[in-house]
Amino acid sequence: MSNILISNDDGIFALGVRTLANTLAQAGHQVTVVCPDRERSATGHGLTLHQPIRAQEVDSVFEESVVAWSCSGTPADCVKFALSAVLPTRPDFVYSGINHGPNLGTDVLYSGTVSAAMEGVLEGIPSVAFSLASFSALEFQPAADFAVKLLSQLANNYPKPPLLSVNIPPLAATEIAGVLITRQGLRRYIEKFEQRLDPRGKSYYWLEGEIIEDIEQPEDFNLPPHILTDVQAIRDRYITITPLQYNLTDATVLKHLYQQEFFNQY
Repeated sequence: MSNILISNDDGIFALGVRTLANTLAQAGHQVTVVCPDRERSATGHGLTLHQPIRAQEVDSVFEESVVAWSCSGTPADCVKFALSAVLPTRPDFVYSGINHGPNLGTDVLYSGTVSAAMEGVLEGIPSVAFSLASFSALEFQPAADFAVKLLSQLANNYPKPPLLSVNIPPLAATEIAGVLITRQGLRRYIEKFEQRLDPRGKSYYWLEGEIIEDIEQPEDFNLPPHILTDVQAIRDRYITITPLQYNLTDATVLKHLYQQEFFNQY
């Protein structure tokens, strides 16, 4: 039995987190849920610093054995709050999701779901962000079942605590092609800000975006060429597992800068 902390960015009442938490609890694991009290998608790794965080226990949403809290903060706030103020002992794993929508390619830079998992890794805890790759599908059970199976692999000895982004195609388990280890791909959008007027005649704006489906995926010369991006593999009906890291140092540019005479003068 594992001790698992779960958070998300869709909010405490989202179907994805309820399916994930209940499935893990039914499998015999000790589950604690700490989630935002409302939708907090695309908040990235933001923290609440200039106002208080309010939190309270939540009843009658999850399995009876699940301890659940709602929190006024961001997904990263929720994990920090859980580790410092809710859990009496350190969890074995941090799970985030199941997000209602994909977190593929560069989406992970904006994702509250991924950031909640990243907060776990910053504390040295193996962490996984789960995303159902559809904004319309409501069948989270195959993703939750896979999350249970993945626990056995997380127990293996890794060089460092892993941060995994897992995207699950919105299909029945029998229709999923398999599981692939992938690299982070590229996602691009056609974006615009739609201007509207409030009743007082003042402007406000809504960000709109449409995904560009056919975009060339970048090469990664540090990895074998047969490793697909998460964007490519999800199209082929695979569950994608993409290892991520919070160290954003660009080694290629760093080496280039070292060779420039200008920087060696200082």
